[in-house]
Amino acid sequence: MSEDLRAEIEHLKAENAANVPQDALAILAGGPLYWFRDWPNPAVPQFGAGVYTVWDSEDRFIYVGMSGRGITSKTVPRNSRQGLHTRLHSHFGGRRSGDQFCVYVGDRLILPNLSQADIAEISRGRHQMDSHIRSYIHANLGYRFVMVPDARTALDIEKTIRSGAWLEDKPLLNPLTSKS
Repeated sequence: MSEDLRAEIEHLKAENAANVPQDALAILAGGPLYWFRDWPNPAVPQFGAGVYTVWDSEDRFIYVGMSGRGITSKTVPRNSRQGLHTRLHSHFGGRRSGDQFCVYVGDRLILPNLSQADIAEISRGRHQMDSHIRSYIHANLGYRFVMVPDARTALDIEKTIRSGAWLEDKPLLNPLTSKS
């Protein structure tokens, strides 16, 4: 970790932006970047609370999210997937139904770039908006993630990042605003 990065993390902690594990912000800003096109990712545990940041192929910060609501340090892992793994899998699928990230990608990154012919094909049912979203996610977006002990910690980290009180700017798609 560079001295500048370490100093920035210490500054944020001193300001009490959130009760955030020291290395979490550094990993979410500059840790390994995994591409959605390579999903599934064996590095992502099948159970647990976590936070993730999404970046595009030009290293633009797109989105931050968390998963694992209801998970505490006392939650017994299920035999099925729960938490961060299921959230990232949902994003990989590119379907808007039940996935706010995919809705944002469609509304903010896909729709403005569709031609009138593309829109006509979607409205006639000859093409699906979700397939545009899925293709875009697979071609352009990657993620960084950290696992945390519980949902409360994940939510604190997510809010800190959405507010811009970290090493990068606010996310393009879901910044925390005074109205959020």
